[in-house]
Amino acid sequence: MNWKNVLVIGVFSLLPISMMAQANILNAKRPEQIGVKTDSQQALDNDTPLKYGYVDDRDILWSKTVWEVVDLDERVNFPLYYPTDTIDIGADRRSLYDVLLKNIKSGKLEDVYVDSYFTEKRKFEDLKATLRKIDTLEYGYEQINAGEALSPEYVTERALSAADIEEYRMKGIWYFDKRQGELKYRLLGLAPVAPDVNFIDDESMDPSDAKVELFWVWYPGARQILHEAKVFNQRNSAQPISFDMLLNARRFNGVIYREDNVHGDRKVNDYIADNALFQLLEANRIQEVIRDREQDMWSY
Repeated sequence: MNWKNVLVIGVFSLLPISMMAQANILNAKRPEQIGVKTDSQQALDNDTPLKYGYVDDRDILWSKTVWEVVDLDERVNFPLYYPTDTIDIGADRRSLYDVLLKNIKSGKLEDVYVDSYFTEKRKFEDLKATLRKIDTLEYGYEQINAGEALSPEYVTERALSAADIEEYRMKGIWYFDKRQGELKYRLLGLAPVAPDVNFIDDESMDPSDAKVELFWVWYPGARQILHEAKVFNQRNSAQPISFDMLLNARRFNGVIYREDNVHGDRKVNDYIADNALFQLLEANRIQEVIRDREQDMWSY
């Protein structure tokens, strides 16, 4: 065994136990102790998201704001979607939608807005009409018309769950930092997209026409929450990664559907209608323009 192997083994042996998917699982004497960190583990943890560096406006030579759609049917985007059923799974495994909704309910996540321009805030009480539907059956209306009290069995409630989320829409900005001399990306916001809860079970309606943005989250204000929520690492379950790391590293596949432009930031399908192939080619063209911008900066 050479010194290189000894060094690698030594580094991995000194990694904190807190990186494990279930802390203290090998030392737990009872199931209740699984996931509970010891005092020494908590003292060694530096459990905060990596801070963004300050970027002065004068250092930005060029920027482009884009909106992307992240389809959850694609395999690379599965970590944002699963798990959808949390009955028989640990509390440390939750989908991105469950993490966002839980913190909105508790009031811990306050930067929730109506649209991607982040001008009008929303609270959980304001989102209830978007997230669930309460309907009365025909027999219930007969009771009401007869002057009788409405029976609870004639009232149905349909609430959106993580399984109903079909895609995420993300807003970010690409910019060229002249101090660093490179093209960078900064995520600004994200929104879960699901069928309209009022038409989710209506088979006569086109599913693509029923999709709605449930709410928009200002991403910098949600980084600590997303840092504490972990994503299952399929390659090594002992070292999960956080949602914050996954999103900042762009470990997802998105397709551009809008860019900032003189036409009021119109969408691609507003000027290329009824042609999915040409819309995808236009999204690729916008992406190539952004990539070529960095090369053009170094062309003389």
